[in-house]
Amino acid sequence: MKFVVSSAALYSHLQAISRVINSKSTLPILDCFLFNIEGNNLSITASDNETTLDTSLEVVESDGNFQFAISSKTLLDAIKELPEQPITFEVNTQSMEVSIQYMNGKYSLVGQSADEYPMAALMGENSVSFTIEADTLLSGINRTVFATADDELRPVMNGIYFDIFADYITLVASDGHKLVRYKLLNAKGGEKAAFILPKKPAALLKNLLAKEAGEIKITFDDRNATFEMPNHRMICRLIEGRYPNYNSVIPQNNPFKITIDRAAMLSALRRVSVFSSQSSSLIKLRMNNNELLISAQDIDFSTSAEEKLTCSYEGNAMSIGFKATFLMDILANINSQDVVIEVSDPSRAGVLVPAEQNENEELLMLLMPMMLND
Repeated sequence: MKFVVSSAALYSHLQAISRVINSKSTLPILDCFLFNIEGNNLSITASDNETTLDTSLEVVESDGNFQFAISSKTLLDAIKELPEQPITFEVNTQSMEVSIQYMNGKYSLVGQSADEYPMAALMGENSVSFTIEADTLLSGINRTVFATADDELRPVMNGIYFDIFADYITLVASDGHKLVRYKLLNAKGGEKAAFILPKKPAALLKNLLAKEAGEIKITFDDRNATFEMPNHRMICRLIEGRYPNYNSVIPQNNPFKITIDRAAMLSALRRVSVFSSQSSSLIKLRMNNNELLISAQDIDFSTSAEEKLTCSYEGNAMSIGFKATFLMDILANINSQDVVIEVSDPSRAGVLVPAEQNENEELLMLLMPMMLND
């Protein structure tokens, strides 16, 4: 059996799905790509047994329908350096020998039987489907994935929670210290439902969606979800469990509000945080008379720093402490020029929102405070 395909097209498709492959897989067959030829269509699959990625492309010619598996690392490394040209795959379906011929040479390697490759999960009868624009989903993942946890004791916190309503969809992520709630007001779920997308498939989607356009169809049941894109398809195992009531931890009445230039504050934090304690990364914010004083100190090394910024603040003088790295993460993931920081007292969570929300979205970020020594 043989087929001819463009080297550049093949490499770009292989590279896009190769990120799912786990280098420490317990199943040797999962170190391979699964090739499936049907007429002039080549579909390629990569999997780590929990997440499966499919992509397809047209071949120049083929002489039949067949399947085989081939080492992902060997194939990627082999065609990576090839300039754009047609390459011919010849597969002996008995011995599984694979010959790859190109303009000035050829590669020979041994493939594996496709029969050993695990089947992707099928959706149950109670599955739910909805569609969402690729750029909307990408924006949602970009805004939330940084706040997911790595908590073996609470696995539900290790992913992005999709809370689906008839008129909008809310994406939530939290690690117990920071929380992001991102409402997509132009995405409609159709019916009340929810699922938790693990961090790895979320990161894979982030890479794929940057190259996609148009509508994405999402279908999910109690255990799995399928994301159907124009050029790719991803099937992944979901995190099972009940996500905490995220709205209950967001303080509603915050009398102290400060409006400040986001980029200026982020730059100041990067400078001042160098002098914070390495163990706690504590930074102190003091608000008073349209002025924000950012300060940090490391008593062990007798270092300290402070910087004043102009802001919009009316109210009593107040100080609150935050972990500098978390606060910088949050500010880096808000894309408005000005940010509003809402607080009520030094022991309660601070709420950060863009001064002007983008159209069809509502972004809120929350950060737990740290105890100040003074």
